[in-house]
Amino acid sequence: MRRNTYIETGFLIAIVGLAIASTVFERRAAIEAAGVQAPRFEVDPLWPKPLPNHWLQGMTIGVSVDAQDHVWIVHRQGSLEPGELHAATNPPVAQCCAAAPPVLEFDQEGNLLRHWGGPGQGYDWPNSNHGITIDYKGNVWIAGNGRGPQGGGGDNEGQVGGGRFYDNMVLKFTQDGKFLMQIGKPNQSKGSNDVENLRLPAKSFVDKETNEVYVADGYGNHRVIVYDADTGKYKRHWGAYGHKPDDTDLGKYDPDAPPAQQFRNPVHCADLSVDRLLYVCDRTNDRIQVFKPDGTFVKEKFIEKKTLGAGSVWDIAFSKDPKQTYIYLADGENDRVHILLRDSLEVLTTFGEGGRQPGEFYGVHSIATDSKGNIYTTETYRGQRVQKFVFKGLGPVTKEDQGVVWPKKSS
Repeated sequence: MRRNTYIETGFLIAIVGLAIASTVFERRAAIEAAGVQAPRFEVDPLWPKPLPNHWLQGMTIGVSVDAQDHVWIVHRQGSLEPGELHAATNPPVAQCCAAAPPVLEFDQEGNLLRHWGGPGQGYDWPNSNHGITIDYKGNVWIAGNGRGPQGGGGDNEGQVGGGRFYDNMVLKFTQDGKFLMQIGKPNQSKGSNDVENLRLPAKSFVDKETNEVYVADGYGNHRVIVYDADTGKYKRHWGAYGHKPDDTDLGKYDPDAPPAQQFRNPVHCADLSVDRLLYVCDRTNDRIQVFKPDGTFVKEKFIEKKTLGAGSVWDIAFSKDPKQTYIYLADGENDRVHILLRDSLEVLTTFGEGGRQPGEFYGVHSIATDSKGNIYTTETYRGQRVQKFVFKGLGPVTKEDQGVVWPKKSS
């Protein structure tokens, strides 16, 4: 009897497996038969050029592209190991190396143009930088997700843990690093319904039409919050599904449980499309939620729903065609970039692989596109770099997972 039971169970598992495989195959075959196309990319292994002055990047946790197609990144100086800072000791231990300034600007050829950042008069520099945005006026916005006393560090990339909150603000600068405005004050947050302060914000987006700044807030709070981008005046905020946000601990993510009715930490991005839909990265819930600008919930999509740990939905960027047909999604736990149809949020194909060589990722964190359609990614943890993926036009979808998109040899 027991042997028969094992056999029956084995047959049942095999049948279920075949059914799942058949469904996946049929879906892929339907996409290919319909002539679905997706953008194609190749990594540029020679971009950017080496930094001067023996400088190194730490955890690189923000990227944005301005109107001149200059690429801006922000990294964490404090995340470098002691052995990477031997040129900065007094006296120097060795010739290599020193931390680069936190904010770096590159041109299209990968030349370093400007560099600045750090504590100054009139503002509270983040204890742990997180996210950079160049708005439509050319201003530079920086967030922070640091905990504990000023001068600390750490990657802060997982769920909110111990330590008092510190980075309860976002900062606005000119491209030369002149301070313009601060929203929120360190150590002042009263939770997800405090409209005066943020709590470990991740990233911002500025709407040209209304001059409002949307903040993904973030690693401590569970919300999107909107302010006037010039005055910092509060406008509105909301949580998952447009609910009033709640700071109740939801516990660890369970992919088999009903969808969480609140965002988990971190709320990692909030980006507005040309047709005025706001796409929000609910990272450890493995989902994108879509809203109208007033916070009305539209729809959601789970991406790699079985992903545990730090989650799958880290950051998004839109393709540069007029309709923003595609979304590029940085998945830092699976170390991939997913290409989605924006209207349906269907994943068409994926590229990348875990590793440290060009075209591979270790903690791919942030993503942006330039006017030519090229993609730029940054990596946190020990990845500590920015990469460029050159847009090669549209092509038929033939592989669900492309792996490393290495440049093809010219004939």
